[in-house]
Amino acid sequence: MDIRGSICALATPFVPDGALDLPAFARLLDHQLAGGTQALVVAGSTGEAHMLEHDEFDRLLVFAVEHVAGRVPVIAGTGEAGTAKTVAATRRAKALGADAALVVTPYYVRPTQEGMRRHFLEVAEHGGLPVVLYNVPSRTACDLLPETVAQLAGHPAIVGIKEARADAERIAALAELACPDFVYLSGDDGTAGQAMLAGAAGTVSVVANLVPKAFRALCDAATGGDHAATARCEDALAPLLQALNCAPNPIAVKAGLPELGLGSALPRLPLVELAEGPDRARLREALSSLASLAHAA
Repeated sequence: MDIRGSICALATPFVPDGALDLPAFARLLDHQLAGGTQALVVAGSTGEAHMLEHDEFDRLLVFAVEHVAGRVPVIAGTGEAGTAKTVAATRRAKALGADAALVVTPYYVRPTQEGMRRHFLEVAEHGGLPVVLYNVPSRTACDLLPETVAQLAGHPAIVGIKEARADAERIAALAELACPDFVYLSGDDGTAGQAMLAGAAGTVSVVANLVPKAFRALCDAATGGDHAATARCEDALAPLLQALNCAPNPIAVKAGLPELGLGSALPRLPLVELAEGPDRARLREALSSLASLAHAA
């Protein structure tokens, strides 16, 4: 299994009454495969994992595994605040056909570094799937430090980390830990190019939901060490990334789905739909501009 390159953290489309919209999810999956996305994350932060019931998680993951049919790895978001619940969710994802688990640091409870080290070892030992660590301090109120990551990276079932801290010091520290058996993946679209030029093997992306081909081009350029092509790709994506910053993820990216025929803009409470106004207008304009560039190319 090769988890690298352009990886999409999939949004979860809902119909107006709030149920899963599996036909729209199928279109989103096809949009990713046609655009060159190299792996898919189901039920991560962008997928509103914590708004999904257990049976919905199961249906969504099984649907993705069957629809993708082995063409790219399917990674399930299985992180919970408690270790036993995370192990159980990871086992369930394995039974449903996931290729790997994306396991976020335990949120809200604010564990120590030793607590996080032991948490991830338990998941790696007993969850049954390859584990990609996921560090996103802005959402979890804890920060998995590089020295703790270094202690975990040697475990054969811990295969990488998605790091969503965007500062240069953290990027450099994690790039040093990358090796053939442990991949460093960026988790921040805005600094993805710089992280990959520094040594990240790929990026778990939000914006790829909308523009998988453009994001794949960025990943190819940056992981290939082409600074000029990376800069061109970053410039092309910049207006859309700025437009998506208008609201907490996944509110804005979901507002882009109906523009592409990929589902409704509705998230689940307590998230609310992006209102009509200047922010949605900027999002439409940025999507239109990227479509025009792709057509011209």
